[in-house]
Amino acid sequence: MLTIANLVPDLLGTYGDGGNALVLAQRARARGEETLLVSMALNDELPDASIYLLGGGEDGPQRLACDVLARSSLASRARDGATVVAVCAGLQILGTTFCVEGDDRYAGLGLCDVTTARGSIRSVGELRVRVGERLLVGFENHGGRTTLGDGVLPFGRVEHGRGNDGVYDGFRAGTLWATYAHGPVLAQNPWFADAVLSSVLGYELEPLDSVADLLYEERCRAIRS
Repeated sequence: MLTIANLVPDLLGTYGDGGNALVLAQRARARGEETLLVSMALNDELPDASIYLLGGGEDGPQRLACDVLARSSLASRARDGATVVAVCAGLQILGTTFCVEGDDRYAGLGLCDVTTARGSIRSVGELRVRVGERLLVGFENHGGRTTLGDGVLPFGRVEHGRGNDGVYDGFRAGTLWATYAHGPVLAQNPWFADAVLSSVLGYELEPLDSVADLLYEERCRAIRS
């Protein structure tokens, strides 16, 4: 059974990022995998899952979500090999520190050597990122400037928009996947969803002939033309 957990969507669900959990569940089921989709509300215990998802949120909810998750077993589960996919505020929470409410620095979950300071300008608009031979598409809306430390690789190189710092977007660190792209990002980039699933299931997935895949290819052709 593949269990996918959407974490505190009442706090980290500003841009419909909860849809990422639905995408993973649907694409796993399309490959014949038995899948359970669960959600952790504010006062719930952390569920036992193979994949945990964190979305975006405003400063206050982000800080509260970090407090809640710091009291949970998420950090130990991630260190034991559970996969975490994080977007925007969720990305910042995974690191050692992030800024909220101006320049107030706040402790993150410390799962990787990543820090986020308050940027001089807010990053709002379309975001395109080159990830190997693939293109990641979505939109961003954040005021952070994220710096990656030792053992943390950028998820991809920014072609349009800002991402972490105008050069790179997101990061990979062990079983952690993170990006500033909303959309929901896995709905707009089905190859990304399949990459996450492949890493968890341990085998390469066959392509799907779905509407999401066709729309992604059409958007990429429009960008190239």
